[in-house]
Amino acid sequence: GSSFVILKNTLDSVPTLWVLAIRFTGGLFLMALIGYRELKKFDKSYLKYGLLLGLPLFAAYVVQTFGLVYTTPAKNAFLTATYCVIVPFLWWAFFKKRPDRYNVSAALICITGMGLVSQDGELSMNIGDALTMCCGFFYALHIIVTARAVEEHSVVLLSVLQFAVAAVLCWITAPLVSAFPLAVPASAWISIAYLCVMCTGVCF
Repeated sequence: GSSFVILKNTLDSVPTLWVLAIRFTGGLFLMALIGYRELKKFDKSYLKYGLLLGLPLFAAYVVQTFGLVYTTPAKNAFLTATYCVIVPFLWWAFFKKRPDRYNVSAALICITGMGLVSQDGELSMNIGDALTMCCGFFYALHIIVTARAVEEHSVVLLSVLQFAVAAVLCWITAPLVSAFPLAVPASAWISIAYLCVMCTGVCF
């Protein structure tokens, strides 16, 4: 939760994809330090799940962080939680397990809340709200893949690999979108370090 406020301030001085590139790289090295002994387990199945986890993780964080540029941290945090609604229905689509009445009721309540939070006085939604809601789909997809991946694989090694995939994609795309700023304040570096450690490595 703290990441939303910290990230909002950091984006004032460092562009989105550069923040994410550094964030995922930092998380990658942190997890590698913690689980370096797990690296010996690496095989093709880890590579597959690393890609399947890294791609939606990259997509979710990119649209969420771009959304945060145009909306408030509170709305960004609330609308991100749309994945709670989407997961049971994606699980149904992939694994044929039908949502129960509690899932459906919760979905209706959450959708109502999303509408109340995201609408402004003119009953319209800004681009930041829309992007944040899209990230919910990618987070839901990430959770679905994670549920399968962790059944027979090391959580630490899966985290290393998905961070690696997301980091590489960010480093590739960041220069295409914007140049790295010439001057980054010390406060932004401290915030990014916090994002790498507490909001990426530790929470995953």
